[in-house]
Amino acid sequence: MMDILPSPRPSQRIGLVVEDRPDTRRWLAAMLKTAFPEIAVREASSLSAARICLGEMRGQHGSGKPDDIALVDIGLPDGSGIDLIREIVASHPTLSPIVTTIYDDDQHLYEAIAAGAQGYLLKDQHEETMVRYLHRIDMGEPPLSPSVAQRIMAHFARRPPEPPADPVALTPREQEVLALIGKGLRIPEAARVLGLTPHTVAGYVKSIYRKLNVSSRAEAAVEAMRRGIV
Repeated sequence: MMDILPSPRPSQRIGLVVEDRPDTRRWLAAMLKTAFPEIAVREASSLSAARICLGEMRGQHGSGKPDDIALVDIGLPDGSGIDLIREIVASHPTLSPIVTTIYDDDQHLYEAIAAGAQGYLLKDQHEETMVRYLHRIDMGEPPLSPSVAQRIMAHFARRPPEPPADPVALTPREQEVLALIGKGLRIPEAARVLGLTPHTVAGYVKSIYRKLNVSSRAEAAVEAMRRGIV
């Protein structure tokens, strides 16, 4: 099913509702109109109908601002709404895809977010609540149902902390030179310990300073201690 409506006025906000159930589709379209009275709403009942709508909408984003909205159901009769979200993100930069679904589970949630969904609303909420969440779009906030927001918070709370960034890699010889500098040896002294010429060690020191972005023996010594090589 795809509606036939007049083209939106230039700069008029556009809404697209992709939902196979007619009653739910009308309900979502009504919510968009309630939330944004000036919006021009298109409706599509399937993936293929949505793609036709998107083709017709191409070039109609007159304002050039990313304020158009697509409410996308995940379970469509001819495919997944997540595939449609990827297409929207790739080809319609002014259209914000928001999932409207009954799926309240991690797999669908994170697949949708990874595809580029900018919100995730469960359809088991009252209209007033849904409208309030949609209003968040204009405040730069993602519309998320409370249980979805809690799921996202729990997901990141379970993640182990990020490991510290790997230190700048030094060659084994550079590490030896840095260790000696860290112990207070000067270049001639380090050269004698390593059996190298002062000129060669000076070259290693120059390379170490450049890699570590330091400019003094004191800074190099601190880095040697931080790396645990002195």
